[in-house]
Amino acid sequence: MDASLDEIARRAGVASGTLYRHFPTRLDLIEAVLAEQIAELAGLGRGLLTAEDEFDALSTWLRAALMHALTYRGLSAAVMNSALDRGNGLVSTWHAELFEVGAALLARARQSGVVAADADEADVLKMVGAMAWAAQDTPDSTAQADRLLALLMNGLRHRSVRR
Repeated sequence: MDASLDEIARRAGVASGTLYRHFPTRLDLIEAVLAEQIAELAGLGRGLLTAEDEFDALSTWLRAALMHALTYRGLSAAVMNSALDRGNGLVSTWHAELFEVGAALLARARQSGVVAADADEADVLKMVGAMAWAAQDTPDSTAQADRLLALLMNGLRHRSVRR
């Protein structure tokens, strides 16, 4: 987040002018990076809607969403704050797209009976965000996030007899 655009251009192996021509501001660059990553995450989810194992499809996508949140946490916050200041709906559009995909995967898993019937889309997706926040400053954030996700998935799994 703190690197200058000139430093980013140098590391990318392009001239500063080229970078500035395509991304006049740091925010333009960050939005482009996030837009690409969010499109990939949404595409993954849409592809998983036809997977044979509904529980595994949901778990795979939730893990990808969790890793995205861990990887891009600083960038996402910067875009959210700036987008709110500028009044653009970019963040809302991204949120809606990811919510739609996550909700469809959860609904499919619920309908097939592999997750609890009372599993709520908003609650599950909020838990994924909370897990990313909780794991972000741990020494091995990926391992911590995976442990938390395993707990969530165990809780979601439908059981014919609850104790």
